[in-house]
Amino acid sequence: MSLSAVLSAVDPSPTPSESGTPRVPSLQDAQESATNAAGWVEENWSTWLAIGLRVLLILVIAVVLRVVVRRAITNLVDRMSRTGQAVDGSSLGGLLVNAERRRQRSQAIGSVLRSVASFLILGTAALMVLGTFQINLAPLLASAGVAGVAIGFGARNLVTDFLSGVFMILEDQYGVGDSVDAGVASGEVIEVGLRVTKLRGDSGEIWYVRNGEVKRIGNLSQGWATAGVDVTVRSDEDLDRVKATLSEVAEKMGKEEPWNELLWSPIEVLGLDSVLLDSMVVRVSAKTMPGKSLTVERELRWRIKRAFDATGIRIVGGATAAEDAPAADPAAGVAAPSAYASTVSPQSMAASPLPPTSTTK
Repeated sequence: MSLSAVLSAVDPSPTPSESGTPRVPSLQDAQESATNAAGWVEENWSTWLAIGLRVLLILVIAVVLRVVVRRAITNLVDRMSRTGQAVDGSSLGGLLVNAERRRQRSQAIGSVLRSVASFLILGTAALMVLGTFQINLAPLLASAGVAGVAIGFGARNLVTDFLSGVFMILEDQYGVGDSVDAGVASGEVIEVGLRVTKLRGDSGEIWYVRNGEVKRIGNLSQGWATAGVDVTVRSDEDLDRVKATLSEVAEKMGKEEPWNELLWSPIEVLGLDSVLLDSMVVRVSAKTMPGKSLTVERELRWRIKRAFDATGIRIVGGATAAEDAPAADPAAGVAAPSAYASTVSPQSMAASPLPPTSTTK
C-alpha cells in the first residue's frame, strides 16, 4: 500500500451529503484508517530499517577509513622525515636541508595528501548514501561532469599552478630561505604556496611567481657553492713565489674562524688560467657553504692583496699593466719655433719685400 493511499484513508475528503451538511466520520471510519496506517507501517518498517542500517554502515566505514588513511599518511610523512635525518649523517648532508625546512615540507605534504584523501572518501560516501535512497544519480553526475569540464577550461591555469606547487613541494625543489633563479624572477624565497611563490629580490622588491609559469629552477642554496678568484700578475713574476704565497694565504684562512666552517674543501691553486704578453692569470678556487661564495671570495681577495703587497708581488690588469713604460717628454709634442718668427733672422729678411724705387730726378 502506498503512502498516498494511507494518507487518503486517514484524512478522507468530505463529500457533501444530499442535504448539503458535511459528513462526520464515524468511529468505524477512524478504526479503519488506523488499521490501514498500521498495516502500511508494518509492511515497510523492514525497508526503512534496512535503509537506515545501510546508511549508518556507509557512514561508519567512511569515518573509520578516513581516520585510518589520515593516520597512515601522517606515519608515512614522519617516516620520510626520519629517513631524511638518518641519511644526513655527514656534516655536508646535515646542512643541505635543516630540521625546520624538513618539518615545513612534511607538514605541507601531509596537509595536501590528507585533504585529497578526505575529499575522495567523503565524496564517495555521499554518493553511496544518495544511491541508498534510490535517488537517480545519473543527472547529478552528468551535471557535475559538465560543470567540471567548464571549470577545467576556465580555471586551467589555476589547476596547473596547483599541481606544479604540489610537485615542487613533494620534490623539495626549494624552500623558505633559499636563493633561487626562477627564470622570470630571482631572489630569496620568503613563502612557498601551492599556487604562488614569493621571492624577495636584491633591491628589496617582492616577486609573486605563479608556480605554473616556472619552467626551470636554479637553487643556489642546495648542495655547495664554488668560490673562484682570478689573480692577474705580471708575466715576469716568479710563478713558484706566487704559488707559495697563495698557498700560504689559503692554509691560514682555512684554519681561522668562521672561514673553517664556511669552507667545505681546502682552497686550491688551480694554476695558470691564461697567459698574455704583459700579464698572466692564476686561478684560486674552493667549495663553500651554499650562499656564502661571495663572502669567501671577498675575504680571499682581501688576504691575497695584503700578502702580495708584503712580498712585493704586483697585481696588474687593464691600464695598470703599462706603468713601467718610460714617461713621455712633455715637450715632445711642441713644435720647434719657426725661423720666420724673428724679424732679424736671415730667412725673415730674405723673405721681406723689396723697397720701392724712387721715380724723381
